[in-house]
Amino acid sequence: MATTSEPGTSARSAGAGSTAPVRRPSWGSLRRARRNRSQLATLLLATDAVCVLAVVLLLGHGAPAVVVFSASALVVHAFAGLYRPRMDLSILDDLPLLAGAGVASVGVASIADGALDIGDVEGSTLLAALAQTVLVLCARAVVYVLRIRYRKAGRIAMRTLVVGCGGLGAQLVEHLGSGEQGLLPVGFIDDDPRLSAGERPLPVLGGIADLERLVTEQSADIVVIAYSNVPEMVVVDVLRSCQGLPVEIFTVPRFWQVTNTHRFVQSVRGVPLVQLRRPAFRAVTWPLKRVMDVVASTLGLVVALPVLVVCAALVRHEVGPGPLFRQERVGLDGRTFPLLKLRTMRPDASSDVRWNAQESVGPVGGWLRRLSLDELPQLWNVLRGEMSLVGPRPERPHFVEQFTLDYDDYLWRHRVPVGVTGWAQVHGLRGDTSISERARFDNHYVENWSLWLDVKILLRTAGQVLSAAGR
Repeated sequence: MATTSEPGTSARSAGAGSTAPVRRPSWGSLRRARRNRSQLATLLLATDAVCVLAVVLLLGHGAPAVVVFSASALVVHAFAGLYRPRMDLSILDDLPLLAGAGVASVGVASIADGALDIGDVEGSTLLAALAQTVLVLCARAVVYVLRIRYRKAGRIAMRTLVVGCGGLGAQLVEHLGSGEQGLLPVGFIDDDPRLSAGERPLPVLGGIADLERLVTEQSADIVVIAYSNVPEMVVVDVLRSCQGLPVEIFTVPRFWQVTNTHRFVQSVRGVPLVQLRRPAFRAVTWPLKRVMDVVASTLGLVVALPVLVVCAALVRHEVGPGPLFRQERVGLDGRTFPLLKLRTMRPDASSDVRWNAQESVGPVGGWLRRLSLDELPQLWNVLRGEMSLVGPRPERPHFVEQFTLDYDDYLWRHRVPVGVTGWAQVHGLRGDTSISERARFDNHYVENWSLWLDVKILLRTAGQVLSAAGR
């Protein structure tokens, strides 16, 4: 059973068909948040573009290789993380990345020369790489100096809430108060503050259960999680409930004193801050998931139509009329929908509250299940937008309600659309397997979603189906 205190259990006790475990932000709030956080990235991109254009105008006349090199430079800079939001602004931190990006861009020009014979790559692009690196370094140095001055003057200040009113929290507030990072701490959040009222540099605005409300009330842009007395699982639940808000969340890692820092870890006066990944539906590539679903499900239905007809005929012969059946399942944000499947059991053996009815499956049904052919009608669910090709497998409302009460993380798997296949399934968690493990794998998928992860799961699913067919 769930053991967390009220802030955590309130979300889980909602059960099937409840309101969304993650509140979806309005597009307006997301646009404002993205605009605030993308100012530096846009400025750096514009600065680099001007430098690239200057190199092309100065050295690109009659040298196509320079144009190819310069055009690829901005793309390489983006992949190198040179436009990511940062608190620390240091041209020395950028120098190795810019040098490496220059080398990579020269390589792109060399490949283009081999394919298109675009000219003297060695001489022209090496000179362009040197000139462009120097120009970009100088331009960025100016941008950083001006940006830091604006921060210290308070013209750039993102409102920040600090979770944890203890020694570390007070230290962070003191460091952030200098303004160098562009953050403006406005208050603490803690259920049991360690610091007395006289020791607190800022007021305690509320407890951890109030975080979502306070983010909205305080118009917060940033939340920093320092150490507090609140149980870890309660904090995790509250943070997940806030992922739909237009706010960035940073956390001080455990054993931060011996944590290695790198370019993807922010640092505030020696204290590392790890930025929590944005929820999947806020990723730039998230709309492409739906595009992939529509294209693949449409093609799949067309190609699989003859197979479906044959399978439906076999099912009708074994279990009687009605080879296709519908069953209510729980999908995105706890909403229910009718899932389609080929019937693999006799009609009187199917139950919405029976967990394992494998003994009622006939030879044809067993064959369909082994090859996952009974799942083919779900491509129609995918096309309708009720499911995705990849996501946590949908479950019946009765069991969602039961598992939500019994397992801490179960409800949070409904933050993304359910899928025909999923991360848990490709790890062997099918049928009568551990629900706790399934929830862990499903939430890992939600937290780490990417288009490539979807492709990887689909490839592994195809491999497992082919392996089953060969047995």
